[in-house]
Amino acid sequence: MVLQAGSIPDQQQVPNVKVLPIMFSLMLAGIIGTFNETAINIAISDLINQFSITESTVQWLSSGYLLTLGILVPVSGLLIQWFTTRQLFLAAVLISIVGSAVGGVAGSFEILLLGRILQAVGAGLLFPLMFNTALIIFPVEKRGSAMGLVTLVFTVGPAIGPTVSGLLLVTLSWHWIFWVSLITLLVALVVGAASMKNVSPITKPRIDVYSLILSTLGFGGIVFAVSTVGESDHGWNNPKVIVSLILGVVALVLFVVRQLNMKEPLMNLRTLKKPMFVIGTALVFVCMMSEMAAMFIIPMFMIRVLEINALTVGLILLPGSILSAVLSPAVGALFDKYGPKFLVVPGLILAAGSLWFFSSISMASTITFIIIMHSCLMIGIVMVWMPSQSNGLNQLPAEMYPDGTAIMSTLQQIAGALGLAVAVSVMTSGAAKFMKDAPNPTDPATGTLALVDGMQSAMLYAMFIAIAGLILAVFIRRVRVTQSEWS
Repeated sequence: MVLQAGSIPDQQQVPNVKVLPIMFSLMLAGIIGTFNETAINIAISDLINQFSITESTVQWLSSGYLLTLGILVPVSGLLIQWFTTRQLFLAAVLISIVGSAVGGVAGSFEILLLGRILQAVGAGLLFPLMFNTALIIFPVEKRGSAMGLVTLVFTVGPAIGPTVSGLLLVTLSWHWIFWVSLITLLVALVVGAASMKNVSPITKPRIDVYSLILSTLGFGGIVFAVSTVGESDHGWNNPKVIVSLILGVVALVLFVVRQLNMKEPLMNLRTLKKPMFVIGTALVFVCMMSEMAAMFIIPMFMIRVLEINALTVGLILLPGSILSAVLSPAVGALFDKYGPKFLVVPGLILAAGSLWFFSSISMASTITFIIIMHSCLMIGIVMVWMPSQSNGLNQLPAEMYPDGTAIMSTLQQIAGALGLAVAVSVMTSGAAKFMKDAPNPTDPATGTLALVDGMQSAMLYAMFIAIAGLILAVFIRRVRVTQSEWS
């Protein structure tokens, strides 16, 4: 295959590339971007008490973060072709630094949410850039290992979030979650400013404003609707939910139709003609939904039901975090050697099984049980994520990599926002139903039992998502790419 103008060059065409410092700065900033997805979860109880808000309101700190990522990532795929690698990297990190500073000084929920959204804007610019750069500066035969490194960002960041957050909450305050992010981003900025090279060609495709509006209304409307379900007793019958959902679905349909009829679409949906890319994207979607649901519920269960302090909660989740970090590069190497199926199918079985056990959590659940099940969940997700992602991208021609990474990254963040929002909705609905049927709803113990019942339902929902992924994984097959295809 001959590379066309605007497509991705191979490594030999990019002069003076120092892979190590470039990947270090991208991954360090990326880890903070994903760290911010889960670090705030440990502080939820403190934030609920400090700002006098509900679970449905506080979850916007997470779902709003993910929704912003999902809205911005499609634009980022085009911005890669409008601005240099160096310009985008510096802009992404600087915006993330500003967001961290705003969060660090926040004295109200609204200012805190603003800081989170600014952090998400920076991360939304960074993630597609990181994928695209890794695909360029690594040779094709090392792509599995390269994606294994990139996957570290999406496993280590969310995994260490609870541990670091717990330590900061016990020793300092939740504000320091943002200050630690800021300090780490400054390191990434300094290294990146000294080493980042412009590796992607500038083609300046037209940015369609109508497509941008439709994608924002589509993805935003759906996530907003799901996130609003638990805010009142009306649930899915809430007029605000119904209107938002209809608006989101209609806008998304119009968005898809418009993309398929444009020469230069905002999001090139023609990538969806590649079956392994579709399956890979769907499996990443499943992983993100399940993981974000679980990583919101598990810390809340330990803090609000078992009354374990934040630092201990972080330490309980640490073994699974370490395992996911250690195994991620190894999974990349195994993918290069054996392909995706022998990793993806067992990984989903392991994830679904651990979620099934989590659906029986109660006040009698032990710390050992939580450590083992969380570790199994994290191992399962690592086994699915990178192989699905790499195998799907391998089926795309080189000129479609910016489109493929943008689509996969967009849907990944939307999946996280939806997974979290639905989990909270299921949890609050289950708890409300329990309280309605309880003989003594004014008893504080009944409230705790209701919360546990809702959490069990939420984990069961996450399990069904994983099972749906398992059914889909049966159809995955290996896509082989040779270096000659890039010459």
